[in-house]
Amino acid sequence: MNSALVAKLMVLPLSDITQKGYEKKRSKLIGAYLPQPPAANGAAAVRCRLQHSEGAARRMLRTANIGVCDIREAAARERAASTAGNRPLFYFRFGVDQALPQERRTPVTPSSSSRYHRRRSSGSRDERYRSDVHTEAVQAALAKHKERKMAVPMPSKRRSLVVQTSMDAYTPPDTSSGSEDEGSVQGDSQGTPTSSQGSINMEHWISQAIHGSTTSTTSSSSTQSGGSGAAHRLADVMAQTHIENHSAPPDVTTYTSEHSIQVERPQGSTARVAPKYGNAELMETGDGVPVSSRVSAKIQQLVNTLKRPKRPPLREFFVDDFEELLEVQQPDPNQPKPEGAQMLAMRGEQLGVVTNWPPSLEAALQRWGTISPKAPCLTTMDTNGKPLYILTYGKLWTRSMKVAYNILHKLGTKQEPMVRPGDRVTLVFPNNDPAAFMVAFYGCLLAEVVPVPIEVPLTRKDAGSQQIGFLLGSCGVTVALTSDACHKGLPKSPTGEIPQFKGWPKLLWFVTESKHLSKPPRDWFPHIKDANNDTAYIEYKTCKDGSVLGVTVTRIALLTHCQALTQACGYTEAETIVNVLDFKKDVGLWHGILTVSIKGLRQEVICPCASSPEALTVAIRRPTDDSNQPPGRGVLSMHGLTYGVIRVDSEEKLSVLTVQDVGLVMPGAIMCSVKPDGIPQLCKTDEIGELCVCAIATGTSYYGLSGMTKNTFEVFPMTSSGGPITEYPFIRTGLLGFIGPGGLVFVIGKMDGLMVVSGRRHNADDIVATALAVEPMKFVYRGRAVLCSNSEQHAIDSIHQVGVYCLALVPANTLPKTPLGGIHLSETKQLFLEGSLHPCNVLMCPHTCVTNLPKPRQKQPEIGPASVMVGNLVSGKRIAQASGRDLGQIEDNDQARKFLFLSEVLQWRAQTTPDHVLYTLLNCRGTIANSLTCVQLHKRAEKIAVMLMERGHLQDGDHVALVYPPGIDLIAAFYGCLYAGCVPITVRPPHPQNIATTLPTVKMIVEVSRSACLMTTQLICKLLRSREAAAAVDIRTWPPVLDTDDLPKKRPAQIYKPSNPETLAYLDFSVSTTGMLAGVKMSHAATSAFCRSIKLQCELYPSREVAICLDPYCGLGFVLWCLCSVYSGHQSILIPPSELETNPALWLLAVSQYKVRDTFCSYSVMELCTKGLGSQTESLKARGLDLSRVRTCVVVAEERPRIALTQSFSKLFKDLGLHPRAVSTSLGCRVNLAICLQGTSGPDPTTVYVDMRALRHDRVRLVERGSPHSLPLMESGKILPGVRIIIANPETKGPLGDSHLGEIWVHSTHNASGYFTIYGDESLQSDHFNSRLSFGDTQTIWARTGYLGFLRRTELTDANGERHDALYVVGALDEAMELRGMRYHPIDIETSVIRAHKSITECAVFTWTNLLVVVVELDGSEQEALDLVPLVTNVVLEEHYLIVGVVVVVDIGVIPINSRGEKQRMHLRDGFLADQLDPIYVAYNM
Repeated sequence: MNSALVAKLMVLPLSDITQKGYEKKRSKLIGAYLPQPPAANGAAAVRCRLQHSEGAARRMLRTANIGVCDIREAAARERAASTAGNRPLFYFRFGVDQALPQERRTPVTPSSSSRYHRRRSSGSRDERYRSDVHTEAVQAALAKHKERKMAVPMPSKRRSLVVQTSMDAYTPPDTSSGSEDEGSVQGDSQGTPTSSQGSINMEHWISQAIHGSTTSTTSSSSTQSGGSGAAHRLADVMAQTHIENHSAPPDVTTYTSEHSIQVERPQGSTARVAPKYGNAELMETGDGVPVSSRVSAKIQQLVNTLKRPKRPPLREFFVDDFEELLEVQQPDPNQPKPEGAQMLAMRGEQLGVVTNWPPSLEAALQRWGTISPKAPCLTTMDTNGKPLYILTYGKLWTRSMKVAYNILHKLGTKQEPMVRPGDRVTLVFPNNDPAAFMVAFYGCLLAEVVPVPIEVPLTRKDAGSQQIGFLLGSCGVTVALTSDACHKGLPKSPTGEIPQFKGWPKLLWFVTESKHLSKPPRDWFPHIKDANNDTAYIEYKTCKDGSVLGVTVTRIALLTHCQALTQACGYTEAETIVNVLDFKKDVGLWHGILTVSIKGLRQEVICPCASSPEALTVAIRRPTDDSNQPPGRGVLSMHGLTYGVIRVDSEEKLSVLTVQDVGLVMPGAIMCSVKPDGIPQLCKTDEIGELCVCAIATGTSYYGLSGMTKNTFEVFPMTSSGGPITEYPFIRTGLLGFIGPGGLVFVIGKMDGLMVVSGRRHNADDIVATALAVEPMKFVYRGRAVLCSNSEQHAIDSIHQVGVYCLALVPANTLPKTPLGGIHLSETKQLFLEGSLHPCNVLMCPHTCVTNLPKPRQKQPEIGPASVMVGNLVSGKRIAQASGRDLGQIEDNDQARKFLFLSEVLQWRAQTTPDHVLYTLLNCRGTIANSLTCVQLHKRAEKIAVMLMERGHLQDGDHVALVYPPGIDLIAAFYGCLYAGCVPITVRPPHPQNIATTLPTVKMIVEVSRSACLMTTQLICKLLRSREAAAAVDIRTWPPVLDTDDLPKKRPAQIYKPSNPETLAYLDFSVSTTGMLAGVKMSHAATSAFCRSIKLQCELYPSREVAICLDPYCGLGFVLWCLCSVYSGHQSILIPPSELETNPALWLLAVSQYKVRDTFCSYSVMELCTKGLGSQTESLKARGLDLSRVRTCVVVAEERPRIALTQSFSKLFKDLGLHPRAVSTSLGCRVNLAICLQGTSGPDPTTVYVDMRALRHDRVRLVERGSPHSLPLMESGKILPGVRIIIANPETKGPLGDSHLGEIWVHSTHNASGYFTIYGDESLQSDHFNSRLSFGDTQTIWARTGYLGFLRRTELTDANGERHDALYVVGALDEAMELRGMRYHPIDIETSVIRAHKSITECAVFTWTNLLVVVVELDGSEQEALDLVPLVTNVVLEEHYLIVGVVVVVDIGVIPINSRGEKQRMHLRDGFLADQLDPIYVAYNM
């Protein structure tokens, strides 16, 4: 076939073909090779069907003796290699050093006892899951794994056999094309098995297999030839089913098996290989290595041409890429599908009618209690098997009557009894006292009171007891019956009272021992009536999520159930039953407490049974005698079971489950199995479903929950035609299984234990069994021996083909337990998810498990800027540009305007208002440390100018570094430099306690700025020449240092006046968050324009007072501290931020005391107040703190507004009179130190909500508040007068439309005039300061801010009557991280992480190679460090669809933060790479 087909394929031209032509050619070419239907006599050995209904290809190979296709050989070969992924599958291991006590095991439920081939050993493992066969299987899987080369956790690109075609760049992600399918050359092609017969019907082969038939399954040896590989490749090509894609949230739980192609998964990388363009490179792998395939490149090209027409349908050009396209899990074409006929409901034997059956259970008790009072009814044994206590039928009858009388007549008063017939009471008895429980239970039945048996609460916070309390509350329980010993053992308060347990209703505890009870009067007799539909008792059931439901059982159901059990087990009088189960519920209650009063029992061989709280006994194996059939046994493929299909396998395989039957359907009952989800449709004979039962002897409802009751107790199974099978409702048992030949019922798991992973169903118990079968390895970690085993993951991976997302190892016996000693799953999950499980080791494998992340974004070829502009015009969108008020148009009596230079303004003020106070400096106590009037400042500046010229010998234009603490000296030194014609550079002084890290920055700024001299105070002078300083830098290379504490007395001959306003006034140096030191040049003209702009925006006049709590070294902080007061004449109250460390209330007290209307602060100051004063608002109010006069409180920032911080600050101080609209932010950057500032007039700052997923694609999509993935963005203040803004595309430099994300460009008279660097990088300078648009207004010169943001025209009106344009900042371009082709802003990920756990105080993220590194500061004990690893990984995965590569847990204060309160992520990254963080824990996610 191959050669002929290839010959014909060669004729196909490699040009574009239409869809219709493609379909036609395909069918014509391949039609001849479609196999004919097999011969009627069944001689055809293999059927290979290529069906292309809707283009789907299904391949089936039928083997000889089993008439069903199951290509298992290839799967088994590949199973070890398959790196599977999964729903976060958490499981926990006990330490192995302590033997588990016998009673800690879960009770042997029939389903589990038949499931695992059990061996009692003295081993110290949880025997429940023990199986030699299983252990052997696991060891074999591990051996196989060891042969494979271990993957090293190094970041590497994903490699697959064939790279996507260029077409796939355009095709939507839902087609099953792509590297996985194209590569399935290996393992899909099977050789030809021989067959002597056609397909046998389903029931026949199941019965053959289950009854131990000896026919062996011949499995074909897989031959691999180039030819058949090509044919199968072609078959795969036909499998292109196009499913409409709807964006869905990411399902972390899904898992794809890479069909039969071995793909090497990258450990660190999540990046896909980008598709190459052009067909010529199709035969290369991701690394450009040619595929060693026997198929020639030419054929490969043809096959890919056939695959789909190259021209995409029109609509695909317009796929909007903010819909995050999740990987669509394609169904495995080889997955087994059920092929049997529809099953028939199975009817149990008739419930026999015996003439002398008692009419109710109480009547039975009365009969046996009076006829044979001496007959033993119940014997309690001790642990050695010695009888402790014998309860006779007579005693049971009299004591139960006594209990019934006392419940009804001795609680409450005669007029108001506490308990009436029909009320619910709870039974709290320990597991070692069945006799007392039995008496109380029958006492309740006789009193017609409904018993609710529960476990004894051991502590006030018992695992799960809260949920039990909820059940008791909803049942209206007010009385608890208990035994004397149990009552004494309950936790007591100091007064001897039994406390109210968490979540429980208030209870009266009533002891049922005879000695505490009154004897009933002779004439009192319980009312014994025939069994009816009243509730007899309520049995509690714990759900998967830990919630507790009460299953109600009626009196008629109770009686019928006892009759059915007696009939099924053949119980007769005077026989003995041995019960080792919990007698309070389930099988133990039904056999050990209830049926005893119907008849007695003889000892028997093991007869497994299946039960559920809702359906009571579902099936039971009849005691064997010679006439009965032997027990059924099936060896089922675990792979088949995950698809809900029964496939018989051979026992030597690793991945099989051996199951035994649990007997036949109960007498008088009908059973069927229905599909586990969706409408209850009957299963096929070879399909696994949920077993449903129709009988009288079942529960009737969940107490008080009508909705859930309807879904469980009122199910009508449907046939395939859509009709119900009977008119009677069935009950869902919660058990998964099937009805085999001869009506034998097989249970393979519980609905509660089901984990659906990528469409496949796994049973939790099976996975636990595999994990426990792995022998653990010990190693020492931080001086502690820790059990860890990577091999567990590989065992689970190879046997179940499901990846382990998280492996958490906890110390032995620390997991929460159920009352009977099993592991409390829901409680464990709860502890894990809230981060309080405290594991001693954690291994996360998200890289291998999470396989459905959004497809990496492939940047579309950019549309030209002209097209964008035309598009905006066509769609009626305005270009995103906005401006503040025009400086030239504003008429005001601004006297300072007539001066070009600030030095002139100061001289003018010194002459006209010499005694007007410009500056007031406060100390930490809030008292005035220093102040300056206009004339004092002028005179001080003159002296400094003299000093510079005489002692420093400086010329005009020389650079001077000013190294001062925040204060008055700094201001005087600045104006002294202007008077002398020097260019000042403000530098933050080194920190005396931290010279080693702070001094080098000072030295660097002094050197880079080419300072000819350094001015400072006497104290800092000494510090610069100290021994500590000498250890940090070379102190011999400092320029001359001038000490301004000792100034000359004389005045300068003349004050320098610059020749041109465009000359340099000062240099502004700042270290960015990415660690770049950048100095910008500010001219005299820009400085004056800047001051004027702020004066107009904030309405600053000499009569005003402004409080400033900022660092005065760069940006707007420096301008407000040093320049604005001189220009506008207002008084500045200066508060150094460092003083707030000793007195956090200093700033706000000053604002209140001076009745300030305008104040400026930084984020770090705001955070200090929010954290430090949170609990002190009342005492501050008492001290008279009043913020009601504040109209603007501006946070000076160079980042996206921290909306959470500003809001919490506003809320916290609202009670002190702070108006919420007063708090706002500003925006500055290197090219323009203040673009926006809220100011006094104009509308309040607005907030919008944008879709975070759209932002990753550089789009803005506005959403409602509270919608998923929404991110609040607050406007960054109002645009300053004289400032114009436009939003441009950072790559094409084209203008963008309103509400489109782009780079913010600014044009203003106060723009900086360029970077000041030694090596003057011209290209950088011209790009940042002198950019022009590539289209539209190409004349204006703009400065690029480096910030992404958008403009949005609002409905509000500005002060000038125009509609208000709001500017929203998203983040800095150089801070953003490009991951998987999408742009992420660190702050978004950090916000999510900080929310993940209460102990995380701070977080910073950065990328290293292509891994995301998350550093978290832990405020708590080191034991909690490991709890954070899964939580951090989970939250980033769920909210951002990113896999965290490394989680680093560090101590508080490790993440470096600069004076503006910004995280220095690059410094942190350097520290991490140099191993200087001293982390508590570093987790490398695999």
